[in-house]
Amino acid sequence: MKILLAFVVQLFLIFPALSQITVRGMLVDSTEGNPIEYGSVGLYTRTDSSLVSGTVSGPDGVFELSGMKPGAYYLFVQFMGYERITIGNLLLERGQALDLETIRLTPNEQLLELVEVTGSQFTAMHRIDRQVFEAAEFLSAQGGTAVDLIRNLPSVSLNAEGDLSVRGATGFVVMLNGKPIQSDPAILLGQLPANAIKNIEVVTAPSARYDPEGKAGIINITTEKGATDGTFIQFNTRIGAPSIQDYDNKKKPQRYGADFTLNHRQGDWDFSLGASYLRNDVNGRRIGDVYTMDGDTTTRFPSEGERGFDEEAYSGRFTVAYTPDANNEFSLGFYGGIRSKDRTADIVYYDNHAIVKGQRLYTLQYYNENLRIRKSDFAMGSIDYAHTFTNQGRLSSSFLYEYTMLGGPTTNRNLGFPNTSLIYQDEYNTNDNPLHGIRWQVDYQSNPRAWGILEAGYQFRFLDHQGDFVYERRNNETGEFELVPEFSSNVALTRVIHSGYGQLSGQTKKWDYAIGVRMESMDRELVLQDKSNTVDSLYSYDFFIPYPTASVQYKLGDNMRVKGAYSRRVERTTTFKMNPFPEREHSETLEQGDPTLLPEFIDLVETGLIKDFGENSLFATAYYRHVKNLVNRVNTVYNDTILNRIYSNVGNARSLGIEVGMELNPADKWSVFAGGNLYRYRIEGSFDDRPIDNAAWVYSINANTRYDFSPTFSAQWSFNYLSSRITAQGEDSRFLSPNLVLNKTFMDERLRVGLQWLNMDMGLLRTNEQRISTWRENEFYTSTNYVLEVDVVLLNLSYTLNPSRNKSRFIKSEFGEKEF
Repeated sequence: MKILLAFVVQLFLIFPALSQITVRGMLVDSTEGNPIEYGSVGLYTRTDSSLVSGTVSGPDGVFELSGMKPGAYYLFVQFMGYERITIGNLLLERGQALDLETIRLTPNEQLLELVEVTGSQFTAMHRIDRQVFEAAEFLSAQGGTAVDLIRNLPSVSLNAEGDLSVRGATGFVVMLNGKPIQSDPAILLGQLPANAIKNIEVVTAPSARYDPEGKAGIINITTEKGATDGTFIQFNTRIGAPSIQDYDNKKKPQRYGADFTLNHRQGDWDFSLGASYLRNDVNGRRIGDVYTMDGDTTTRFPSEGERGFDEEAYSGRFTVAYTPDANNEFSLGFYGGIRSKDRTADIVYYDNHAIVKGQRLYTLQYYNENLRIRKSDFAMGSIDYAHTFTNQGRLSSSFLYEYTMLGGPTTNRNLGFPNTSLIYQDEYNTNDNPLHGIRWQVDYQSNPRAWGILEAGYQFRFLDHQGDFVYERRNNETGEFELVPEFSSNVALTRVIHSGYGQLSGQTKKWDYAIGVRMESMDRELVLQDKSNTVDSLYSYDFFIPYPTASVQYKLGDNMRVKGAYSRRVERTTTFKMNPFPEREHSETLEQGDPTLLPEFIDLVETGLIKDFGENSLFATAYYRHVKNLVNRVNTVYNDTILNRIYSNVGNARSLGIEVGMELNPADKWSVFAGGNLYRYRIEGSFDDRPIDNAAWVYSINANTRYDFSPTFSAQWSFNYLSSRITAQGEDSRFLSPNLVLNKTFMDERLRVGLQWLNMDMGLLRTNEQRISTWRENEFYTSTNYVLEVDVVLLNLSYTLNPSRNKSRFIKSEFGEKEF
């Protein structure tokens, strides 16, 4: 019934409102035909030249005026660097919709020369609720993915597992062109080509009109776009050189891929098509040491072996948009793909032994052959509609449906060593996880008034995630695999969310402000069934809570601003983290969830300063974040040689810190963009009836320096460093990744060639390496060092036809990516 209601309301919104007097047009450059954004348009009366209405042109160059009375007017248009234009003799009548079509502005050559000499574009722009970063400034990411771009931002860090974090928090929501998606950022962003990205916006304290999910806020990615009629085509390829260093892996890594984007706009129609293929393997080693204690017996099992990844992804997507008039816009999108990620962990446990009162009871060495395959086939579609009223109010609606099939087996075989034909234990666990997700939302934005803009909206989300988990163990006598009922289960999760918001925003000569609240109702039901038991276990959880938000910015002068913000958010739990039936991850590790897991609730307060001086910029933001019901992965001892990893609410966490960044231009051809984050992190709580009270200072540094040898040839060196960090039971060590890129363009920048040297090491720096340690007094200690591939060399080629005409916009996964 709810789905039907959503469709009925969606169709109802399609009928436009009655019209008043409107004047519209589009500003373009007379020489190149490109749209002009932020062009000033004023409508004046012919009798006394008084200003009646004014506006600025949008990104597509389009402007629209409304609310005028019948009468005689003239239009005045101006923009820095162009000759002014006056259009007279405009006689407007009631109900008239006057379309001036294309207005061509002629460049003022003298003024343009002055602008070119004295001005340069900043890598970062600062707005009241976000930081906006220009993607083209990060050469190390070209030919790569969105992950390669984001890792360079001042507040973002990346670890050896590929997990992105913002100010130390891994939970954040990704948006594409302003449309929210709920997915695992590392996987989602790893498939989005960096070449298609224009800007990346980091919203650490989002307003009420955004979905409240995401512990660290929102990262919004905007793709390249234009507005002129015509066709845009971009084709990119990536080729990886053979590995420089040998990690003694069974297979040599393969790294290559290609993607293309086609965008065609003609009249009222806008069509985008894209496809991509990526093969991105990584070799590496895993060096571990574990011991457990039970009474006076200590069991230890050090290990070393291969830990590599084979990753392959195909995807295809298209979007078609129809704009019959200036007030209505329809769009339809589809996105589908197949991907897999195989993790090989073939480890030799070379000195497994137990000691009692100083005496060694036994010594055993064995070989663990471990392969985890994670697959995801998905398909989704969306339909969107937006209507702009004649008073400049706007009503929009979006409906998205997604189907995803998640799954993949894990094989775990303990064999003799060096005689691997001897089988000690052979286990196999697999799962099929079909997921259905629906999101429908409607938003309204009032016309601008003297007191600001009022926004309101409603969102409905529905998730149905089923799981069939099978765990089998080989009977060494019969050779047959037999079900292990206590590790096998059927899981069913349903989650229904209703939310609505209201927000007031506006600006004066010196002030920008936004204040709002979002109310949310969530119902979650988790049904578990042990395959040895026909009785279902039901776990229910629901809440109804507000999420208040507020932000303000004040201009101290032309070159200095101060701002402050408060935001409350939530980090929801995934099905995987709530499934209590263990999965065999490694020879010494089981992994399971907690069906009673509570979502994390986050309160954030921040205040910042932005100072521009000439072509240089400096910004700093102090922040405090409190997390209730913090979720961590913690360990218990399953038996003398196996640890059990459990996702659990371990208490509360606090972060008090400051992030700073600067953009300097020491010389005409030399630029520096650098940022850092320093915070005090504390975890307080308990697990398994034992207190937790850990605290430490954490910092990260991201720096980029670029030198342009000529207008078509440049070099950029980047440096990413993340210090050690505490967890509820241990510590993750520091992580380092330096990169060098040479970039050359040909054919008026239509052809770009990039040579990348990633994870520079040369045997000196311990790059792309991280140690993860956990411990519990008188119970266990684990230390695992992940040594991943360094000195990776890649060649990227990109060719673009009509580069100024790209308006590609695609949908992305809403639900399934998060479970992948």
